Parts: sequence; structure tokens; C-alpha cells
Amino acid sequence: MKINDLKPSFSSIKNRKRVGRGAGSGFGKTAGRGAKGQKSRSGVSTRGFEGGQMPLYRRLPKVGFKNIFSKKIQSINFNQIQKAIKKYNLDPKKIKEEDFFKKNILHKSKGSLKLLNVGDLTSVINIEVSYASKNAIEKIKKLGGSIKIIKEN
Repeated sequence: MKINDLKPSFSSIKNRKRVGRGAGSGFGKTAGRGAKGQKSRSGVSTRGFEGGQMPLYRRLPKVGFKNIFSKKIQSINFNQIQKAIKKYNLDPKKIKEEDFFKKNILHKSKGSLKLLNVGDLTSVINIEVSYASKNAIEKIKKLGGSIKIIKEN
């Protein structure tokens, strides 16, 4: 079978509705819109209109607040770092935030990384992340590793 042999199924072929083409077409004169009124005119949108009754979207109370200045931050902990080092053969002497994004361990669209003090560190690591908790920084330095905080504005 070739692409020029393909044909659509019989039931999928339908003729276009040609409105306003004379009385014999079935859609002449008013073009299937009925007579007069707002809905017969072109360019009219009546979505949400409830015939004079207060629309549902205006009857319901406003809920919530979205802070447009909020920073997107996702957390990472020592357990996740240890698993990533084993599974993805990351070098514990130089781990960067970008390594997690490049290896698809975490996704950049969900925000920059913050290192939290959860779990245990077995090896000395040198890491570079956007944010870190005080306890996490202390734990890394206690084991003899280093941490670099990337300042993001």
C-alpha cells in the first residue's frame, strides 16, 4: 500500500454546510439562524449569559491568590543525591545543579534546587545549588565537603 492509495472511510466524507444559498438549499434566507434577535446577528457571543439572571461565575465568591513574584523552588535531599551518585555515576567531587537537569533526575521547569538536611551522607561531596538550609550546609562541611550557593535574582 502506498500513500496515494489511501482513501478516507465512507462515513467520514461529509459535504460542507453552505448557508445562505437560496430557499432550495434548506439554509437560505436566515441561513439556519432563525429570525431576528441577538443570536441571529454576527459577532455576538452569549457565553455565560443566563437571560438576565446573575451568571454563575458572578454568583460564586472569589477564591485564592496567585503571587506572580513567587520563586519556583524544588527541594532535594541527601538521600536523593546518594541515589543519583550511584545510579547516574555522578562525580561526588563536583556536583552541579545542571547535572540533575541534564540527566533528567529533576526538571528545570519546576524551579531551582534547594538542598535540605534529610537523610545521611556517606561520601564527601562538593555541590553547587541555588539554595540550601543551614543544617545541610553544616552537615556537608562537617564531613569535609564544600557547598557553593548560586545567587539567583
